[in-house]
Amino acid sequence: MFRRNLLRLLVVLTGLAVSLPLASAKVEININKGNVEPLPIAVTDFIASGDLGQRITDVIAADLKRSGLFAPVNKQAFIEKISNPDQPPRFEDWKVINAQALVTGRVTQEGDGRLRAEFRLWDTFSGQQLTGQQFYTQPENWRRVAHIIADAIYESLTGEKGYFDTRVVYVAESGPKTARKRQLAIMDQDGFNSRALTNANELVLTPRFSPSRQEITYMSFEGNQPRVYLLQLETGQREVVGNFPGMTFSPRFSPDGQKVIMSLQQEGNSNIYTMDLRSRTTTRLTSTAAIDTSPSYSPDGTQVVFESDRGGRPQLYVMGADGSNQRRISFGDGSYSTPVWSPRGDLIAFTKQSGGKFSIGVMKTDGSGERILTSGFHNEGPTWAPNGRVLMFFRQGAGAGGPQIYSIDLSGYNEQLVQTKGFASDPAWSPLLE
Repeated sequence: MFRRNLLRLLVVLTGLAVSLPLASAKVEININKGNVEPLPIAVTDFIASGDLGQRITDVIAADLKRSGLFAPVNKQAFIEKISNPDQPPRFEDWKVINAQALVTGRVTQEGDGRLRAEFRLWDTFSGQQLTGQQFYTQPENWRRVAHIIADAIYESLTGEKGYFDTRVVYVAESGPKTARKRQLAIMDQDGFNSRALTNANELVLTPRFSPSRQEITYMSFEGNQPRVYLLQLETGQREVVGNFPGMTFSPRFSPDGQKVIMSLQQEGNSNIYTMDLRSRTTTRLTSTAAIDTSPSYSPDGTQVVFESDRGGRPQLYVMGADGSNQRRISFGDGSYSTPVWSPRGDLIAFTKQSGGKFSIGVMKTDGSGERILTSGFHNEGPTWAPNGRVLMFFRQGAGAGGPQIYSIDLSGYNEQLVQTKGFASDPAWSPLLE
C-alpha cells in the first residue's frame, strides 16, 4: 500500500515547469494486488480555444486508463461544467458520479507562440487540491505535455514515477512473410508519432535504449556483415561499436551507459563480452562450449542475467558483472530466454517455451516466485517500462499475419495492444525523457 502526505511538488519538462499551490491530503491506492480495482477519476476538457484542450485531456485519460490503475469517468456523466479551473469545483457534483479524483486545467497561447498548459488534481472527497503545475512548450509538443501531466497525476496518486513520457524503439516489419523487410522505428509509448530510423534494405535486430542518453544500440546485417551499431536519436549520427570476427548478438547498455554487453560467436561457441565505449576494449565474461547470449545488467550494474544452453537447453543464469559466480536460476519445465532485469531491481522478465506455447513471465532475481503473465502461440522479447510496473513484448499469431506489440502490467490482468502502422517486433522501452 502506497501512502503519502501530498505536500511536495513535481517539476518536469526541461526546467520549464512552474508550480501552482498545493493543499495537504492523503490518498492511497494499492498497486501490488494481483487484481487491482481501478480508481474512478474524472478528466475534464481543458479550457482552450478550438479542440486542443479536449485532445490533451483525451491523451491524459487514455494514458491513465491503459495503466490499469484508473477508470476515467464517462464525460457524459459530468454534472458540473468547469468554466474556471482556478476556482474549486463543486465537489458534491463529482462525488455523486463516484469520481474520487478530478483533473481540471486550461491551455493558452503565449505572445511568443508557446503553449502554456496548466492543470490541477483534486481529491473530491476531502475537497483538497493534491497537485497543480503548468508547462510551457512549442505547439507541436502538445502530446508530450499531455503525457507529462499524466505522469504527474500517476505519481501523485500512487507515490511512484509514471512512464507515459517515454518512447519505444522497435523493428517495423513489412511485406510477405517469406520476404519480410525490417527497419528500425521509434514511437511514443502509446503508439503515436512513429517514424523510421533506418531504411528497409538492411536486416536489423534487437534495438536497445541507453539508460542515460537518447541513444540506441542494435545489430545490423548491412552489407551482409553482422555488426553492432550505436545511433544517436537526436542527431542521426551512427557509428559501428566494433568489427568482430563471427556473429554478434543481443547488444545492451550497462546502467551507466559507458559499456555495451553482447554475445560474440567464435568457432561455434557463443560467449558474453563487454566493450568499454570510451576505450573500445573488450572483456570476456563467459568461456563455455555452449551458447551464452541475451545478457542484461542489474540496475546497480553489479550483476548480469543471461541465457545459456550449457545444461542441455536454454535456461537463465546470473553472474557477477566481472563474470564471477555463474549460477543457474531457472528450474521450471521448458526453456527460458530473453531475460531482462527490472529497473526496480526486484524481478527478471523472460520468455518461456513450454507445452507448445511461448509465455512472458517474471521471477525474483534468485529464480524463486516465477509467475506467468501471458501465454500464446508465440510471445517473445519483454522490455520494462522505466518504473518497473509494466512490460511490452511482441506476439506472432499462428496465421499468415505478422507480429504485433502488446503491453501488460505485473498483475497479468491488463493486456493491451499497442497500435502500430504495420507489423512490429523487438520493442525496447526508453527511460523517462528529459
